[in-house]
Amino acid sequence: MKWPSSHRLQGARVDIELDIKVVIQATPFAMAYGYDDALAGRSDIGAVVSFTGLVRDFNETPDVTGLTLEHYPGMTESTLITIGEQAWQRWSLQAVRIIHRVGYLAPGDPIVRVLVASAHRREAFEACDFIMDFLKTQAPFWKKEHSTQGEYWVKERHSDQLDAARWS
Repeated sequence: MKWPSSHRLQGARVDIELDIKVVIQATPFAMAYGYDDALAGRSDIGAVVSFTGLVRDFNETPDVTGLTLEHYPGMTESTLITIGEQAWQRWSLQAVRIIHRVGYLAPGDPIVRVLVASAHRREAFEACDFIMDFLKTQAPFWKKEHSTQGEYWVKERHSDQLDAARWS
């Protein structure tokens, strides 16, 4: 998998090279995916925090047999890059990687991986948490769960909105 190029954050007096990379893919990814790329040639990183979300066999029903994820190509990547940029503005970060799967996934399959590298652990933990909260509430993904009782679109959770609201 080839990573997209890094992005620039431009402000009135700043032009900072951001190491934010986003990949949306249908194929599975290894649990260490993105780690080597984020650390390559770096000695200024003191902490790497990652989150990997997995498909559960329960949610709105206790018998989930699978999940289909749809997204809006182009818009999804742009939204995830923007979320990464927002994290970059709040914390001192060295690298952000966001990998998200689409298509059909079975219980136990990895669905999302967020990796944040920073000089300090607290910033890496907080930025990773922030990115996940906003990914859950802002990224244009649609989930259809499959169960022994049929299929249904997953509804937005109020708790996800509350999690994102705590950052304002």
